[in-house]
Amino acid sequence: MMFQGRFIKRVVILTGAGISAESGLSTFRDADGLWEQHDPMEIATPEAFARDPALVYRFYNARRKQLASVQPNAAHLALAQLQQAPDAEVFLVTQNVDDLHERAGSEQVCHMHGELQRMRCQACDSVLPALVSYDDASICAHCNTRGKLRPDIVWFGEMPYHMDLIDLKLANCDLFVAVGTSGVVYPAAGFVRQAGIQGGTTLEINKEISEVSNHFQLHRQGPATSEVTALVRELLAG
Repeated sequence: MMFQGRFIKRVVILTGAGISAESGLSTFRDADGLWEQHDPMEIATPEAFARDPALVYRFYNARRKQLASVQPNAAHLALAQLQQAPDAEVFLVTQNVDDLHERAGSEQVCHMHGELQRMRCQACDSVLPALVSYDDASICAHCNTRGKLRPDIVWFGEMPYHMDLIDLKLANCDLFVAVGTSGVVYPAAGFVRQAGIQGGTTLEINKEISEVSNHFQLHRQGPATSEVTALVRELLAG
């Protein structure tokens, strides 16, 4: 593939809440920053789960239920199409915990912050599909322990998943694209600098300026549904 007159072989795409918001999925913070009179950022911590597990279960059960009401949008579909291109290696990493990339047809999705539709047992470390609502009486299907299942979500203060693999991909990419990210949450906010140091072209697609916009070489401002689809058309035509 060609991009900006340069041959592109290895691409890393980072997606954030903005791409899912265009499908109608609520972002982590809703309009007033509250959920049941609680700040979601105070719910998504190990301390919150230890203090009030019923509240945390209720929060994630509600978020999981919302997935049934939304569908992948044009940006999700375009990225899935790009991954199928025979002459490129496209590594998709997402900060999102929804399944919209998979439902759009992406066969490789690296969920660095975990997945809503999975639970993890703190007793045996097994990961289970989250097929129902959960509470502190739920039993692990692997070890039969009660009350040890937690959302398989990376909470504030915890280490994101797959960082070694992500670092390797960033160090070897020709093009790094961030889509719909705020540039606030680390380590994802630092990916642009990792890719840039290694000589990769860096492109930000966002509706508005992010906290790390100045670190990107290129910018395309607008909805992901239009800007990502346009970029994918350009890449596939090159």
